[in-house]
Amino acid sequence: MRDHHSHREHGDGRDGFEKRPGRERGGRGPRVFAPGDLKLLLLALIAEQPCHGYDLIRQIEGMFDGAYSPSPGVIYPTLTFLEESEMITGDAEGGKKRYSVTDAGRQSLGDQAIALEGVRMRIDVSKRSLRGHDRPAEIHEAVHNLRHALQLHHGRWSAEEIVRVAALLNNTAKAIVDGPAVQAAQENAE
Repeated sequence: MRDHHSHREHGDGRDGFEKRPGRERGGRGPRVFAPGDLKLLLLALIAEQPCHGYDLIRQIEGMFDGAYSPSPGVIYPTLTFLEESEMITGDAEGGKKRYSVTDAGRQSLGDQAIALEGVRMRIDVSKRSLRGHDRPAEIHEAVHNLRHALQLHHGRWSAEEIVRVAALLNNTAKAIVDGPAVQAAQENAE
């Protein structure tokens, strides 16, 4: 019998953390990347330095301090998609493909610079969550309130309001990632 409450209990994935039953019951654990994040991250890593799929897996594992390692079953289809989209090229070298970014891939990265910054910020958040430092109830409630406020605002997005709200959210996210020491230093500098 399927548990009809599992959707609510395990999260809905809208925050990039699709909660699933734990590994002991055959689950795959939390979903780390939001849709599109992995494609953008792989493109950025390949643009930094051409490499093999295995190297990309190790680089991402390093970003998460070993708390998460993407499976080849996630990485290689994404690389194939990027290759078919002409964002990267793969040259066979000793039986393994070495991936390089194309001009179209570089252009795409330039166009998505802000989105890439968001991916890197979410990686920092994911890393802490995967290491067992999940949000306290007060923070969970504040995030709920923020989502509710955004839902109430639906349909009233002027160009100015988009810029204002995006700046508020991005500045808040940066302040959270930077931590209290950086914020105190910035306030003392003013």
